[in-house]
Amino acid sequence: MTRRDRRASVGLQEMITAVASCVLYVSDQDTALEFYRDTLGFDVVMDADMGEGGRWLEVKPTGAQTSIVLSAAAAFGREPGEGAFLTFAADDVDATVLQLRARGATTSDVTREPWGTFATVDAPDGDKLQFNERPQNRG
Repeated sequence: MTRRDRRASVGLQEMITAVASCVLYVSDQDTALEFYRDTLGFDVVMDADMGEGGRWLEVKPTGAQTSIVLSAAAAFGREPGEGAFLTFAADDVDATVLQLRARGATTSDVTREPWGTFATVDAPDGDKLQFNERPQNRG
């Protein structure tokens, strides 16, 4: 019996269904917003005052389910760049590298592996964001 079958047999539902967001600690939220919105082309999900000088700044790729919260590092006793390593899906890594470089971003060269093709882009606080494409199932 699988885990899902066991849960169903006792009337439990899956409580966790997706990754909603992840947090990146940044030194300057406006600089981070400019990079994610203008360079990467992400949508702003929310930009709201949290009171006491706090700001909830959340972005995501168009149509994506998961978002990124760009959190002021100093407000939480963190260092910029201290946070999650992010990997984004891309339909065409080669074209994405060209587009990002045209927008002024620094990227790695494209690497091809049996599991997929990937490259990284440098974010403002030293984070390296990876984007990859999986090989197509042929067959």
